[in-house]
Amino acid sequence: MWDQRARQRRLADLRRARDTDVVAPDPSELAHLTGMKLREAANHFEAQSARDALVQCSATLKTIAVSLIKIANDVRFLGSGPRLGLGELSIPAVQPGSSIMPGKVNPVIAEALIMVCAQVIGNDCAVTLGGLYSNFQLNTMMPLIARNVLEQMHLLATSTRIFADKLLDGVEANTAQIDRMNEQSLALATALAPAIGYDRAAELAKESARTGRTIRDLAQEKDVLPPRELQRVLDSHRQTGK
Repeated sequence: MWDQRARQRRLADLRRARDTDVVAPDPSELAHLTGMKLREAANHFEAQSARDALVQCSATLKTIAVSLIKIANDVRFLGSGPRLGLGELSIPAVQPGSSIMPGKVNPVIAEALIMVCAQVIGNDCAVTLGGLYSNFQLNTMMPLIARNVLEQMHLLATSTRIFADKLLDGVEANTAQIDRMNEQSLALATALAPAIGYDRAAELAKESARTGRTIRDLAQEKDVLPPRELQRVLDSHRQTGK
């Protein structure tokens, strides 16, 4: 983004491009008038006829939007529940509830961010098309490009601030649910594989899936490892590096 800002501040000297002193002030005069760090572009033809820096800027904003959709969706899915969803996160309630399900906490802030990001991605498509219309020495879609890039910046700045203030600041980990799901996970057999062998660990996983019993219960019953070693191997905090 910093490199793109520098590119956007490099202006063509229109007097030199058209051999006249009355078309426009030079970049140094504009810098003085605006207080911005504007300077003359090294390539006047590129600076005048193309809007590649803004197209690149828009693409970067789109990339940010893609990342934010992933984050918002993860929070939305992890906060689903509390009975039939994942329920690993408790998200703050910002509405009275669902219109058809009393007491339900909808992830409206995450969903609002997703919609904003969808708009940013759509804006980028229009900016891309605008960049295509740099014919000869004139781009005929500069108003569209400017309008969409400015809106992208405004939407992302506003929505991310709301996402942080209204959701992330109040989100809490549902540790009881997380511990319960970890204990019931068949993935615990993976931790046992180095200690008891792949085939034996696979048998435990299949039996756990078939009977509904946990990997820990079956491993204790079959005495696959000494109790202290079994506790160490199946410690989820150790597996996540904590």
